[in-house]
Amino acid sequence: MTRKRVKWPRFSLVLVPLVVGAACAPAAAKDKIDFHRDIRPILSEACFQCHGPDEKQRKADLRLDRKEGVFADLGEHRVIAPGQPEQSEMFLRITSTDAKKHMPPPKSGKKLSAGQIETIRQWIAQGAQWSDHWAFVPPQRPALPPVKDQAWVSNAIDAFILGRLEREGLKPSPEADKITLLRRLSLDLIGLPPTIAEVDAFLADKSPDAYKKQVDRLLDSPHYGERWGRHWLDAARYADSDGYEKDKSRQVWAYRDWVINALNRDLPYDQFIIQQVAGDELPNPAQDQRVATGFLRNSMINEEGGVDPEQFRMEAMFDRMDAIGKSMLGLTIQCAQCHNHKFDPLTQEEYYRIFAFLNNDYEANIAVYTPQEQRKRADIFR
Repeated sequence: MTRKRVKWPRFSLVLVPLVVGAACAPAAAKDKIDFHRDIRPILSEACFQCHGPDEKQRKADLRLDRKEGVFADLGEHRVIAPGQPEQSEMFLRITSTDAKKHMPPPKSGKKLSAGQIETIRQWIAQGAQWSDHWAFVPPQRPALPPVKDQAWVSNAIDAFILGRLEREGLKPSPEADKITLLRRLSLDLIGLPPTIAEVDAFLADKSPDAYKKQVDRLLDSPHYGERWGRHWLDAARYADSDGYEKDKSRQVWAYRDWVINALNRDLPYDQFIIQQVAGDELPNPAQDQRVATGFLRNSMINEEGGVDPEQFRMEAMFDRMDAIGKSMLGLTIQCAQCHNHKFDPLTQEEYYRIFAFLNNDYEANIAVYTPQEQRKRADIFR
């Protein structure tokens, strides 16, 4: 296999996990309770209004949206005593029959179901494991699950697939024929079906690494960057028109081509991000590095008569903040545009510090030249 796909993490925008609703069914006793999936939605729905990030509404100086608040030692008792539901003040309050102590209080209009209370009890009994937002947790390679049919496994992903199939009492489907395999591979890596000549060449190749050769060929195709660059261009709000009422054509294809070429030349992910946020601030920036900052210039532009230019310049600034948060940080930071974030550790003040950094610049339009035009300019200047 070639080196491609090793350096690049999967984009956060594509793989943002969905949060299960607060009214989810209780987990089975044998299941491991997951804080983000099972517990946080309950706390958010029933507790954060009085014990969340809003200082004005917070009661008893208790925050349940932060780890230090959930595991606080309150002297004679603890909010959560891992492994001991009956010693945990939270569990005692949500199961109390005393109207003055019961949480959430009846006047709040919130009420936990028996299933939600049991889920909290199981979570505490299992050790009350806390988990931070996935965007702040460094990815770690998990251990491979044990499988019975080791001969079927040819890579780590196969082990996870087969492990689940075996748990469900199922068997893998028979391997597809070579034409089907090549078609799937081609559509996945470059978004185009294989040509007749490519199919014939694959069928004629009887070597044991025939499939891997096809993988290498497709990864080296210029269409590879076109296929996978689309995901990032969506995150970057790329478009060929301005949007809004006039929706005029805009010529920003140079940024689109930069993204495509970055994937095709396997640009390391850190440089991919740095150049898009601050390529023009690098020492002696090349044209490509300045073009990369087009990421920040993809917001919609309103040229309708009578509009307030400053209003829509601010709209563009907020859009940039949203794009950076979702695509680069894996966070919905726009919540902090109006208030301290209710889920992520981001205050409104921190939001506007980032905002001020982006707002403190001069946005000049630069001329971009093709390689042929650059050579011609060099000849003229020489």
